[in-house]
Amino acid sequence: MYHNINPAPEKSSGLCISVEKFEQQCAYIQKKYTTYHFSELEKRQSLTTKSLIITFDDVTENQLLYAVPILEKYNLKATFFIPFAYVGATDLWNNGTEKIMTVAQLKRLPKNIELGLHSYHHKKYSSLTTDEIQADFEACFDWIKHENIAVFNALAYPYGNYPKKKPLKNLFFKQLQQNNMVYGLRIGNKLNKFPFKNPFEIKRLDIKGDYSFVKFWLKITFGKFF
Repeated sequence: MYHNINPAPEKSSGLCISVEKFEQQCAYIQKKYTTYHFSELEKRQSLTTKSLIITFDDVTENQLLYAVPILEKYNLKATFFIPFAYVGATDLWNNGTEKIMTVAQLKRLPKNIELGLHSYHHKKYSSLTTDEIQADFEACFDWIKHENIAVFNALAYPYGNYPKKKPLKNLFFKQLQQNNMVYGLRIGNKLNKFPFKNPFEIKRLDIKGDYSFVKFWLKITFGKFF
């Protein structure tokens, strides 16, 4: 799981990774892993190679400028998750400093990039009522239809947040099914086995910008280690 990418090495910290580090990681991934889109997994029962899905949240413009060319260079697939209300604006759920891709930019993304949902308003699902969650889904689908962009029904939960206690958890998963979601992504920082035990609790490895290559290798090899 990645967020922002920046050409300046000194900016590589937290949710922002430097171009240099990202390229080093992609070069390693190309040698050791097969990358997939979520849509490719829907009808598969097994994976025969070491497999990995590269994900980017928020479709910030810096991802288009710096991550996409590297992903293309190493022939790697990735999934970018869209917070639809902010397309063409900025990341206003944070401090609003990062530009979000425009519709035109999203439509120009190469075929190795698959798009998924990151909610409409980028709010924590655990703080919303069932009706509010449904309204958010409907806003997403209206946007997708209006802009005529192909978006696969994989949903990355904003902040990795979702109701974790029953009965709200079961109600939330039922609502995902009713809205035809195929996969739901949390954080978790652990490796997944495939087929997924629960397709709505897929764990992601949070790759920080200040990780050394050794920390990156340890995390994608063993999962959470600190």
